[in-house]
Amino acid sequence: MEIPSLSHIKKELGYLSEKELIELISDLAKFSRDNKAFLYFKLYEKDQPTLFVDSVKEELEDAFQTANTKNYYFAKKAAQAIRRKLNKALKLSKNKADQAELILYFCEKIKLYGYLKFRHPVLTNLFQVQLQKAEKLIEKLDEDLQYDLGVILSELKES
Repeated sequence: MEIPSLSHIKKELGYLSEKELIELISDLAKFSRDNKAFLYFKLYEKDQPTLFVDSVKEELEDAFQTANTKNYYFAKKAAQAIRRKLNKALKLSKNKADQAELILYFCEKIKLYGYLKFRHPVLTNLFQVQLQKAEKLIEKLDEDLQYDLGVILSELKES
């Protein structure tokens, strides 16, 4: 079976009634936690613009606190798992400022929790790649945000 294009699906959604749309969206939210999270953030982002960033930061903080960093192998695996959570969360937001802020938060925590002390190439590369992603995102922002986030970025690069 060939899946139709997004434009075709949008056109078909235009023919549905409000009740049918609500039922369809509810069914879609039941399929995966990501769909439910996306729907939740989209519904409440107008009232609470920082809700998404705050909840992702809280989730990342919990992951860092429970991570096993006794040796470099477990630290590497934990950092990679936390990065996967971050990447999933980044897909839910199209706001470049939020994405840059979350990536910088991740890098701050990597540094704070001592992942870089192992001097393992995978951990170092993971940190550097995230800094590069943040740098590219920051370049696309307005000047005020560029300065604010640029300060954090330069502090992370110095060490």
